[in-house]
Amino acid sequence: MRRTGFVTLVGRPNVGKSTLLNRMVGTKVSIVSDKVQTTRSPVRAVLTRDDAQIVFVDTPGIHRPRGPLGQRLQEVATGAMSGVDVVCLVLDAGTSIGPGDRAVAAQTPPGAVLVLNKVDTVARATVLERLRAAGALGCSEYFPVSAHTGTGVEALVDGLVARLPEGPAYYPLDAVRDTPEGVWVAELVREQLLGVLRDELPHAIATRVTEWEWPRVRCEILVQRASQKGIVIGKGGSVLKAVGTAVRAQLQPGAYLELAVKVDKEWARRPFVGGDL
Repeated sequence: MRRTGFVTLVGRPNVGKSTLLNRMVGTKVSIVSDKVQTTRSPVRAVLTRDDAQIVFVDTPGIHRPRGPLGQRLQEVATGAMSGVDVVCLVLDAGTSIGPGDRAVAAQTPPGAVLVLNKVDTVARATVLERLRAAGALGCSEYFPVSAHTGTGVEALVDGLVARLPEGPAYYPLDAVRDTPEGVWVAELVREQLLGVLRDELPHAIATRVTEWEWPRVRCEILVQRASQKGIVIGKGGSVLKAVGTAVRAQLQPGAYLELAVKVDKEWARRPFVGGDL
């Protein structure tokens, strides 16, 4: 008997949804950063066990949108809650439950599971306090976990499996993500830019693979203003070199990654295409 189904992770920005997803699947399937809107499109990851196959859907953090990009991301996140078997509302144990958390909880369907993440960052008494407060959100089960250390994650996965119906596997048994290679490479480039530039990185930035003739891959980095182009390139190309080196280390040996920076003032107003738009 195998249980199979879809599980969506939702929550406010920076509650650790992507890190939790990677921990549950056991490998990197979603990029991670402490910047808002790191996840811009639903990321599907697959966990297959002898008794189950879970297809996880990671979503953008839900918050009050600012501009067309923010509005589209909210639509992506809320849309991912329909038609799935389980919705997990992920909260950060390090912060009190506030209006934003309650607003997200109000959008979840009946029977949602609450996941209190980052319990390793606070005292046990605080965890209990957060769980008591979370009881008012009306979820069906509550799981304290740490995506960073793995504490409680196995119990969470077992609890999710128990909620899934019996059925055939949706993906091959060796699959770990449902992401085209070009999209994945573009995401890796964006992740490294977020890490290398930190606060210098302009918020309105996107990445997309425009050519794929393996082992040659060309990825464009889009910014909205000409003044941002130099920040992304770095002095003497230092930023692009650091990003390219870090990304190639995560690709198959022999990959040749070409990075180009392009000014596109209107990219955030267009529908998503390619790796990020």
